[in-house]
Amino acid sequence: MASNIYLVRQRISRLGQRMSSFQINLSPLKEPLGFIKVLEWIASIFAFATCGCYKGKTEIQVLCSNGNNNTVTAAFGYPFRLNQASFQTASGEELCGKKWSSYFLIGDYSSSAQFYVTFAVFVFLYCIAALLLYVGYTNLYRDSRKLPMIDFVVTLVATFLWLVSTSAWAKALTDIKIATGHNIIQELDACKQPEVTCYFDSVTSMGSLNVSVIFGFLNMILWGGNAWFVYKETSLHSPSNTSAAHGQGGIPPPAGM
Repeated sequence: MASNIYLVRQRISRLGQRMSSFQINLSPLKEPLGFIKVLEWIASIFAFATCGCYKGKTEIQVLCSNGNNNTVTAAFGYPFRLNQASFQTASGEELCGKKWSSYFLIGDYSSSAQFYVTFAVFVFLYCIAALLLYVGYTNLYRDSRKLPMIDFVVTLVATFLWLVSTSAWAKALTDIKIATGHNIIQELDACKQPEVTCYFDSVTSMGSLNVSVIFGFLNMILWGGNAWFVYKETSLHSPSNTSAAHGQGGIPPPAGM
């Protein structure tokens, strides 16, 4: 009993020493485990930045029966609550006898956009924590059973969530393009009046949003590929080696063994 207590205290003492001894070791960054994590960190930045920083507008040319011609504009952006984006005239006054600020775009795509961006931010923070563990506490990570297993489970979950969030965001982006494109003329009640003729003018390029979808699927590929290298660090891949590593520093084997 005394020897077991002594062994437990030894292990706790070694764990405490490893946790308190932060030592930078850049060698994991030269291995796929750390190098891919850096790529995941960079890709997550592009994912949430290209989506979360977007601002655009859609414009319609309005021709009144009295010959007046003007442009109405609806500004929109992240998180893409289009039903809160109203049309505005350049002068801020009524056009064709109508108050255009009472007319809005159609659709609310905030749930898909916010899910995608929020998850990308969480991945960004997790990559920082993982890299700190890889680089600063290399021995603690390699000698532990739980940390690589937790990392492996998180990697699998992240891969799945990248697929789900990116697919949802890609579908929402398609709907946003439709809701802010030529179909506005058909949906806008003011343009259905006989004394008003509407022509679609332009909409801000959504190239950055297309890039956000690309980076979403790129992140999914990176995390899916990295799952193998994280798996190799777990006891599931090499239980004998892990057990041997845990046995180092323990009670020496009996004489004659």
